Amino acid sequence: MPSRGFILFTQEHFEVSCMDMEVINYFITQTNNLLLPFVQATAPLWSMLLFGYIGVTVWMTYIRTKKIQDTGSVLLEIKLPKEVLKSPRAMELVLVALYQKGNANLIETYWDGKFIPWYSLELVSIGGEVHFFIWTQPKMREIIETQIYAQFPTVEIFEVDDYTKDVKHNNDSRGMWGTYFKLTKADPFPIKTYVDYGLDTDPKEEFKIDPMATVVEYLGSLKKGEQAWIQILIQAHKKQEFKDGRLFTKDDWGKEGKMEIDKIRAEATPPKVAGNDFPGFPNPTKGQVEQIAAIERSLDKFAFETGIRAFYIAENDSFNEVNIPGLIGCFKQYSSNTMLNGFKLGWFTDFDYPWQDFRRMRRNRDERMMLDAYKRRSFFYSPYKHFHSKPFILTTEELATIFHFPGSTVATPTFKRVLSKKVEAPSNLPT
Repeated sequence: MPSRGFILFTQEHFEVSCMDMEVINYFITQTNNLLLPFVQATAPLWSMLLFGYIGVTVWMTYIRTKKIQDTGSVLLEIKLPKEVLKSPRAMELVLVALYQKGNANLIETYWDGKFIPWYSLELVSIGGEVHFFIWTQPKMREIIETQIYAQFPTVEIFEVDDYTKDVKHNNDSRGMWGTYFKLTKADPFPIKTYVDYGLDTDPKEEFKIDPMATVVEYLGSLKKGEQAWIQILIQAHKKQEFKDGRLFTKDDWGKEGKMEIDKIRAEATPPKVAGNDFPGFPNPTKGQVEQIAAIERSLDKFAFETGIRAFYIAENDSFNEVNIPGLIGCFKQYSSNTMLNGFKLGWFTDFDYPWQDFRRMRRNRDERMMLDAYKRRSFFYSPYKHFHSKPFILTTEELATIFHFPGSTVATPTFKRVLSKKVEAPSNLPT
């Protein structure tokens, strides 16, 4: 009996399945009969739009790549004095000045290839020696130097050779591991900033708790033959339209921020009671109030499209895998456990299982490409536009938190500072 019941069930199920297939085949046939003539009739239009889109994209890639190559680049090293008494707010003012939207007309965009300038803020350790670099286009050099000297008059700025040019991918002599970082939440949620650490009030040096101390300490702990590179690529964020070289409009992040605030308020509002025409009264928790306040503060700041990538590179006899988790943990102190945003590991050059990468071919390819992208500081435009990572939003307050000049509380032995202090020459010197 059980066997017969099973056979009967299978037959009935088969009959139903056959009926379903007939319905599906009929639907497909009717759809093709209606859709195919429409596609054929409109083929000249959509094919023209498709090839037009491809043509504009290829042209913009070419003309902007040429413009970027013709513009060139410059790498500036900032040497810090023994004492930096300014809070990260001073660095925020520097970043505000770098917020250049690069407004252009249609001719400048589509014929000259004009682009929005971008910058690379870099924290580097070479054998334990810690360096601060800023990479940019030559035309932006004067703005950078002027703004840094205005806020930090005792620093020294030098144009230097690129520290990456002599590093090549070679498994026989050197090992490397690279990664991108991404946010744990949506863009409008800010990370923990220097304001949360109380550095906005310029406390006495001995009472400062600088979150960058963790990063500098890690960079200074590396040994001879080891290098660690942290690259923070930034570009002014704006609503992008056709005049900016974008065929489809992209809204700015303010709209998303307001949506997140509305979502938090909706969660804090109890549902309407049956028989009561009045809506529930919002009753947010302390955490929700702090979330709304933090998002509103961020929306009032200048915002940058941001990408963060990092490398650990070492000679084979100096390679220490323990320093890879150390590099990942450099951004842990900026993260909030629940309420606010934070950083987490994004794409990286390693693979979880051996069968995912036969004879290390994929990893070698990824390491070569990521190293080349790092050297070019390419992220917002070709040839490595959004390579393995999409840009996220960080405000000037957040960027000043993860890249600023630390005070004397950061006393890593290998963190070299300028010992002498620059002063103006006396006005009564004989000429």
